[in-house]
Amino acid sequence: MDKDYLIKKWLVDELTDAETEAFKKLDDHQLSVDIIDHAKQFKASHFSNIDDFEVFKQKYQVQKNPIHKLNWLNPLLRIASVVVIAFGIYFSFFYNNLTQIQTLASQKTTIELPDHSKVMLNALSKVEYNKRDWANQRELKLQGEAYFKVAKGKKFDVITKDGVVTVVGTQFNVKQRKNYFEVKCFEGIVKVSSIFKTKLLHVGDTYLILNGKFKEGETSLIKPNWTDNKSSFKAVPVKEVLAELERQYNIKITFKNINTNRLFTGGFTHDNLENALNSITQPMNMTYDMSSSNLVIIHEKKN
Repeated sequence: MDKDYLIKKWLVDELTDAETEAFKKLDDHQLSVDIIDHAKQFKASHFSNIDDFEVFKQKYQVQKNPIHKLNWLNPLLRIASVVVIAFGIYFSFFYNNLTQIQTLASQKTTIELPDHSKVMLNALSKVEYNKRDWANQRELKLQGEAYFKVAKGKKFDVITKDGVVTVVGTQFNVKQRKNYFEVKCFEGIVKVSSIFKTKLLHVGDTYLILNGKFKEGETSLIKPNWTDNKSSFKAVPVKEVLAELERQYNIKITFKNINTNRLFTGGFTHDNLENALNSITQPMNMTYDMSSSNLVIIHEKKN
């Protein structure tokens, strides 16, 4: 007999004795009974209607398709679950112990690391390190510019997006800005690695990557000028100089009809904006207008 025909008659209790026997022999007989028994448990105000055939059929199809449960006895699943849990514990532990220090525009700060190494951060700069693991791995990430006085001990790494600086105990400056990466060694020996070159720097050596080009040079300074609230430059595009001026004075600079790639040698102080602007613009035959408290327009001088 047709299964649907038997179920329809069974739902309205109109099966003959022969049809009842045929219905009981259906493979899904017990499932059908269970669906109806389950439906009877849900009723309102002591009144219950048995589902019609179409509703019953929908429930039947849903329950007929078994839900496959994960077999946690499967070795691969056990291994995967352990790996996921391990990674969760690791990242929770690691990132909860990260220390971040960040400076704002026109702000500098000095921090002491767990080994008593000292880091002086220039304006708009950030360092990040794992304090808990510092004794095993002296490494920090730098964005911006910082001057380091590293205590003697294990290898000390300064990681930037443009290169890695490695030392044991020394004094050096690292500057990493947009299209600008520079390292100056003031004491001891510094190892600098980048996609361009790996080089050991001795006292007075400099390592510069500017706009994708590598250049090495020398400095006679005993420490970075910016630590004394001065900025100095040697044959650097004037746009880099003005970008540093923005950081030190928290201003916005726009250009009007000037070649920002012209090279500038000189410097400016961090305590007087007008003097700083004159120190940059006058040697370059430029002038400036201040349109508001934090907006400066720089343009060529009119003859």
